[in-house]
Amino acid sequence: MSERVHSADGRSNDSVGRGDGPAPLEALEAARQRLETADRRIAEHDEETVEEVAAAHRDATKLLDDYVDRATGTGRENFQAYIELEGKFDGLVSSLSDDLVEYEAFEDSLEAIDKRRLSESDFERAREALAPAAEYADLLEEREAAREEVAEARKAANKRLRALDDEIAERERLLELATADLDAPVERLREPIDRYNEAVREAFREYRLAASAREVFDLLERSAWYPFVTYEQPPDDLLGYVRENPAGEYTIPELLDYADYSRSKLSHYVDSADELKRNVATQQTYLDGIDAEPLTIDWPPEPAGALRRRLREYRPFVARIADEAVVSALREARLLATDPDYDRLQTAAQAVAQLTPAERERLTDGRVEDELEELRAERERLEDALEVDDPV
Repeated sequence: MSERVHSADGRSNDSVGRGDGPAPLEALEAARQRLETADRRIAEHDEETVEEVAAAHRDATKLLDDYVDRATGTGRENFQAYIELEGKFDGLVSSLSDDLVEYEAFEDSLEAIDKRRLSESDFERAREALAPAAEYADLLEEREAAREEVAEARKAANKRLRALDDEIAERERLLELATADLDAPVERLREPIDRYNEAVREAFREYRLAASAREVFDLLERSAWYPFVTYEQPPDDLLGYVRENPAGEYTIPELLDYADYSRSKLSHYVDSADELKRNVATQQTYLDGIDAEPLTIDWPPEPAGALRRRLREYRPFVARIADEAVVSALREARLLATDPDYDRLQTAAQAVAQLTPAERERLTDGRVEDELEELRAERERLEDALEVDDPV
C-alpha cells in the first residue's frame, strides 16, 4: 500500500473583506500562502497521479450515488439495477492501472458491493473503502478553494486601494488647509459676495412676478448651453404647454395660484381648466424651485480661475433679469478673482468653513501627517502585492 495523503487544514475565506477579519493585505498574503501549500502538496504526490486518482474517485462515487436507491431491495428491478452497478463498477476498476496509487481502495469498494443483495449499509462501506482515494480528490478541491480565496482577496485589496486613495486625498486636503492664514481678512471676499447674492435673489423674485412663464422658460432653456448656470430644464409636457398655450403668458406665480382654483372659476382665465391642472398642478414642486440659486456664488468661493469663468457665464442671465445695480455687484464680485491676495483669502475662507474643531486638533498635534504617512505606506504595500502575477 502506498503512502496515504493527509488532508490539509482547510481555512475559510469568509473573513476576507469583513470588518472583524484580517486586513486586505494580510488576507491576500494568507490566500496566496494557502494556494502555494495546496500546489506543493499536489506536486509532492505528482499532479498527474492526483488528477487520475481524483477522477476515478469521482466516477466511482457517482456510480454509488446513482444506484443507491435503485439497487437496494429484493425486487426484480432492484436486482437488475444491482447487475448494472456491478458491471459498471467492475469495468471502472478494470480500466485502472494495477500500479495506480490507492488501486486497492477501488478493489475494496467493489468487494463491498459484490453480493447478490445490497443494502444502504453496503453502499456506505463501499464509500468508506474509497476514503484513501478521496484524499487525492480533496487536494484538488483545496487548490480550487485556495484559488477562489486568492481571487476574493484581490478584489478586497483593490477595493481597499480605492478607499485609500480617498483617505489620502482627504488628509492632503486637510494639510493644504492647515497652511491657511486663519486670521486673514476673509470679509474682503465675503462682503462683495454676500452683497451680490442678496441683490440677485431679490432681482429674481421680482422677475418671477413680472415675467411670463414662457419668458422664464426661454431663460432656463438658454442656460443648458452654460455649464456653470445649473438650472434644471422644464419637463417636456410642461414646456410644451407653456410654449403653445396662451396660459404661458401668465407669470409662474399666477399659474400656481390658478392651479388651486376650482374648474368653474378657472374657466374664466384659461381655455381648458383640465389642461392647466394636468400640466401645472402636477409640477408645483418644480415651478416653486425656479429661483436665483443657480446664479449665486457659493461660500467659500472657488479658486480664482473657476470664479472668473462662472461669473462670466452668469453675466448675460443677470443682465436679463436685473438692473444695472445688480450687474455692477456681479462685476465687483468678479473683480475679486484678480486681487493679488485672492488665493490666500480663498484658502483661509475654505479653512474657516471646512475645518472642524477635531480636525484642527489633529492638525495641531501632527496626527494628520502621521495618518497620511501610514496610509501612503499601506497603499504602496498593497500596490506591490497586487503587482505580483496572479497565480490563479
